[in-house]
Amino acid sequence: MSATLRLLIADDHPMFRAALRYALGEIAPGAQIVEVASQSALEAAIASGGEFDLAMLDLMMPGAMGFSSLVYARGERPELPVVIISSNEHPRTIRRAQQFGASGFVPKSAPSSVLGEAVNAVLAGEVWFPSQKADRDEGDAQLADRLAQLTPQQMRVLLRLADGLLNKQIAYELSLAENTVKIHVTAILRKLGCHSRTQAAVLVKGLALDEDGAGLHDDALRLS
Repeated sequence: MSATLRLLIADDHPMFRAALRYALGEIAPGAQIVEVASQSALEAAIASGGEFDLAMLDLMMPGAMGFSSLVYARGERPELPVVIISSNEHPRTIRRAQQFGASGFVPKSAPSSVLGEAVNAVLAGEVWFPSQKADRDEGDAQLADRLAQLTPQQMRVLLRLADGLLNKQIAYELSLAENTVKIHVTAILRKLGCHSRTQAAVLVKGLALDEDGAGLHDDALRLS
């Protein structure tokens, strides 16, 4: 595997990132690995202009809402393959990851051999998911289609709107003029077919993980 590969690890647990970095170093010797620990850091890494060959993304980071980080990454860099690596390995979670644009899904409990199989498959342009996927859900498919209409900047605004931030607070966080945020909010509501900020926020809640298993954040690893 080429030593010029650039890999992005997005996970808020330092010990898990260290274990994953070690495992990826064995799979792709010489690869450059960048680590981030939050949604905002993920946005900064992707927006920096640096080209990545693969992103390994956890679903539970500060500032993220379920699949929001995946949707953001896919919207910002559609060409970047994203592999979800999560302790929530329920069949519906796996299926939703696929519907929201992931190229692969690796349970955090998986051994390094499985991680290597998934990484190699995705880098070869294939997809890799555990076999126990649930059936396609039309509601998720429609949500994915609606969110795909948003620009990356509009997605950033929407995520903060869903957190209950006011326009001036969003403007401060994103270094935008307040009037620019207002224009983005208007465009977001129109594209999503929503009549209010509250309705848009409720729509984004559809990206949240299921309650059943959503709190499972056991980072006990078998990546060695």
